[in-house]
Amino acid sequence: MGPNLQSGVKLRPVDLARRHGLSTQAVRNYEEAGILPAAGRTPHGYRTYTPLHALALRAFLALVPGHGHRTATAIMQAVNRDAADEAFRLIDESHVQLLDDRRTLESVERALRDLSPRTGAARGGAGPGSRSGRTFIGPLAGELGIRPATLRKWEKAGLVRPRRDPVTGYRVYDETDVRDARLVHQLRRGGHLLEQIAPLLGRVRTAGGPEPLEGTLHEWHGRLSARSRAMLTGAAELDAYLRARA
Repeated sequence: MGPNLQSGVKLRPVDLARRHGLSTQAVRNYEEAGILPAAGRTPHGYRTYTPLHALALRAFLALVPGHGHRTATAIMQAVNRDAADEAFRLIDESHVQLLDDRRTLESVERALRDLSPRTGAARGGAGPGSRSGRTFIGPLAGELGIRPATLRKWEKAGLVRPRRDPVTGYRVYDETDVRDARLVHQLRRGGHLLEQIAPLLGRVRTAGGPEPLEGTLHEWHGRLSARSRAMLTGAAELDAYLRARA
């Protein structure tokens, strides 16, 4: 199949570009980046492509939605220099990241299930002398796998609201503060910006429950499902390209 795809039909840059809604310069850029195999040249120096190049371009464009532009580029570069194992490793890493994102979403949902109308009462009922569930910035940062400076940044943004010990002046995080910090941590891992998290957390505190986040979580599920489907599509197109190269 490979020799047939490399010979016979000759395609111009504009032919590839029109088929995929690209500019001819984009096609040239993809070739120069190693996403496409090197083009042939006419006696006058004009680029000529083949159906194999069309398959390569189709594979790359299919890989981008699931893996991102940078990883899709690295996958195609590896394939075109006959380093298929490197391409497969990159694909595997994307799947691992997707699985981690799914687990992150599950963690966020578990954290939200802990939110209830009792939260406000718990915060209001814990007196200054109560030590139940109390922790300090170092242990909490260690539990979350972040730096204490990150917790201070979240506090400045109003995402966590620790009290100060009246004797030592140290930050003291009660059970509600710890829960909020865990929730912020999970949402950050899910790609949410601090300015996006603040109003969500504020509405959860006001409402006393996770309902305000249900729409966000539904959208998050949708994005992960779309990415999974895109990875399947990308894999099919890449497999077609690999078979053609063989």
